[in-house]
Amino acid sequence: MSRDKSKLLYAETHEWVDVADEGGQKIATIGISGFAIEQLNDLVYMELPEVGKTIDAGEEFGEVESVKAVSPLYSPVGGEVIEVHAELPDNLDQLNDDPYDFGWIVKLKIDDESALEKLMDFAAYEKQCAESG
Repeated sequence: MSRDKSKLLYAETHEWVDVADEGGQKIATIGISGFAIEQLNDLVYMELPEVGKTIDAGEEFGEVESVKAVSPLYSPVGGEVIEVHAELPDNLDQLNDDPYDFGWIVKLKIDDESALEKLMDFAAYEKQCAESG
């Protein structure tokens, strides 16, 4: 499967969201954008949440550490963590090459879809990145 980054939703804090309907339940796959990975540079550590944890939209759910800084990961939507990408912390170098497919971090069962309305489409996100770059 290959995710089209132009079809994803983005948070101001550089997380992306891919929403799928699985059996009538909205599932959000969340990762961090290629832009964020470039800014962080040389990732050395990632902390993931526990499966079963409930996270609110905007709440910190983990962190990523580079040789330069530690950056919190914020959930663009609220819900229950139903899966974490357990291989990711040991393969952070692959995040640089493939932030949108291999680089997914968590999957949430969305409990409030209204948070999706606050996210940016790809064009708006690219504009934000250009202005901050």
